[in-house]
Amino acid sequence: MALLNSLFTWIMKKRMHQIDLFMKYPHDVQEEWFQSLISAAEATEWGKKYGYNSIYTPEEYKNRVPIQDYDDIKVYVDRMIKGEQNILWPSDIKWFAKSSGTTSDRSKFIPVSIEALEECHYQGGKDMLSIYCHNKPENKIFMGKSVVIGGSSQINNFSPDSYYGDLSSILIRNLPFWVEFKRTPTLEVTLNPNFEEKIEQIAQITIKENVTSLAGVPTWNMVMANRILEITGKENLLEVWPNLEFYSHGGVSFKPYRDQFKKLIPSENMYYLENYNASEGYFGLQDRSDSDDLLLMLDYGIYYEFLPMENINDEWPKTLCLHEVELGKNYALIISTNAGLWRYKIGDTIKFTSLSPYRFQISGRTKQYINTFGEEIIVDNAEHALQVACKATDANIQDYTAGPVYFNDKTAGAHEWIIEFEKEPNDLVRFSEILDATLREINSDYDAKRYKDMALSFPIIHNVPKGTFYAWMKSRGKLGGQNKVPRLANSREYLDPLLKLIQSL
Repeated sequence: MALLNSLFTWIMKKRMHQIDLFMKYPHDVQEEWFQSLISAAEATEWGKKYGYNSIYTPEEYKNRVPIQDYDDIKVYVDRMIKGEQNILWPSDIKWFAKSSGTTSDRSKFIPVSIEALEECHYQGGKDMLSIYCHNKPENKIFMGKSVVIGGSSQINNFSPDSYYGDLSSILIRNLPFWVEFKRTPTLEVTLNPNFEEKIEQIAQITIKENVTSLAGVPTWNMVMANRILEITGKENLLEVWPNLEFYSHGGVSFKPYRDQFKKLIPSENMYYLENYNASEGYFGLQDRSDSDDLLLMLDYGIYYEFLPMENINDEWPKTLCLHEVELGKNYALIISTNAGLWRYKIGDTIKFTSLSPYRFQISGRTKQYINTFGEEIIVDNAEHALQVACKATDANIQDYTAGPVYFNDKTAGAHEWIIEFEKEPNDLVRFSEILDATLREINSDYDAKRYKDMALSFPIIHNVPKGTFYAWMKSRGKLGGQNKVPRLANSREYLDPLLKLIQSL
């Protein structure tokens, strides 16, 4: 086992030389990928439509191809789902990553090519281990097993040759043999569509294993860890897995979970590393233990553009290439990928903290949102659910804001709403129930987190007196002009001051 650990560590360290290269020559690497992607897609339907065979520079590309969102490409994706090929990308697309939907659709289905799997998602996973092995050469991570908690969706069929599921399910289904060898539990358990049953099985199986690493969204790892402690009667995870040394997390902000994980794993030697892996691609990795910014990964088959937030509503917004970005500014991320996404706006915003090498932090979304637990509630979702609840209870809303209630030890999180009604509902309990039910209906990720209150409990709703939001905005010097009540926040930055104000009224 020690020899195997040394071999794996040596292989991982070799990759650091290539990472150093793109850190030193970032613009050359991005230019090479731009040319490669355009050339690869020349003969596709999309490539012919936009004349890829005569595009030679990023400026020509920007002038010819408009920025896309999911609604723009949905007609192409629907055809690919039915089995048509060579539409957006030349190789066969058989996998589609399901993620939370847009205004018009409950779910999005993002195409995942074999190139995206191998050159992007799996390369990101290998690089995560490479960076860990480089930063902690005395590690013994490969002497034990890794517990990876995937999403709650199983792999489903659109057709005999077309499949969809959570990105994590797709990745686990296609893992290289050597990764499967070091992972626990079995594929069958990991892909169990019954999430409650899956957590129970994972807990019962893994308590008997020598687990050295964890991976996945903090929300689900908290659920699993609490169940393991219930079963074993132990105080913390190190009493169950004494050799646990590494946790790779992503999907939601780790800040609300950091203190809880320190309680779960009370060791100064425990190593945490954040990754930024979305359905659309693997974009960044935390390469330094003393900083929470992420290294932009530039050789994964993705060409990046950056849209300044002040220009996001322009009719044909001007994007910046990598060499044009500035520190501290918010940019919407625009990507072109080896899965056939072209100038695709994924909805995330980033802010660069370093330009040599290029490191960044995720600064938010292009729209207000709540995504503390992976639920990805956007304002469109909230407005629709509130409208339905108001209609059913004969109510009208003056103002509202909402945000998260964080996990508290073994208690699930929740959404907390502060609502000022112009006309109060005839039944506030029913209003709350309809609001929750409608959100579950229109947002599959919220629905998954609300399943049996495992990650999200029933929402908390405060019916506050008229004039509350006026008083709050006045106290912030935000009356009049373009100032608006923030509808959703991924933190309690608005909830806590408002609740404090309400107590004083």
